[in-house]
Amino acid sequence: MEQDTIGLMKEAAGKAAVDNMVKSGMKLGLGTGSTAIHAVRRVGELLAQGTLSDICAFPTSFQTEIECEKLQIPFFTLNSRELSAGLDVTIDGADEVDPQNRLIKGGGGAHLIEKLAAYASSEFVITVDESKLTDNLGGGFPIPVEVIPSARVQVTKALEKIGAAVILREAVRKAGPIITEHGNLILDIRFNILINPSSLEAELNQIPGVVENGFFTRKPPVVYIARSNGTVEKRLPV
Repeated sequence: MEQDTIGLMKEAAGKAAVDNMVKSGMKLGLGTGSTAIHAVRRVGELLAQGTLSDICAFPTSFQTEIECEKLQIPFFTLNSRELSAGLDVTIDGADEVDPQNRLIKGGGGAHLIEKLAAYASSEFVITVDESKLTDNLGGGFPIPVEVIPSARVQVTKALEKIGAAVILREAVRKAGPIITEHGNLILDIRFNILINPSSLEAELNQIPGVVENGFFTRKPPVVYIARSNGTVEKRLPV
């Protein structure tokens, strides 16, 4: 599928999610990545038009925070008085979505804060193009595991013991590994067998040194799926 087509699909999914789910006065979690950015831009567009007002946003990365600054979207931390009671809606993207609307996220390395936003929200919304749909999570996209640097070797051994192939994520245009916005490393893992994402989400986080992993299974979202025929499908959690 051509990149121009994928880009248009991502934009369509983001716009549809915002137009259907976001109302004035809401507290919004705004996700990270090439699909979620279209939802952020749609919020900014509607605020500029006056169609939306009184929005308080929680950006899940520096990338999203900078976009909010550009678009004059008011943003706060989850510790702020404005957002301490939680979020109404979080809109984000995903790397893989299975038929139960369970997810793998973290291709952009922001899954730690994205998960905070998702699980702090009354409603969780995911926008994807149809290429992100899969029958089984982990078949095409690795599961990111964020670890503190001093635990890299020990966590790697523990992951290999449960059958995972482990690769330290390397940076692009920088020598050495990716360093997350919280000073951690990311191990990308794969399994050569079918896995249970729900049990693995909990199991991986029990390994000492693991900060968070890229499975999102405890709160299946509403998923807006952009199709190559120009339509956007809204798929509810099972």
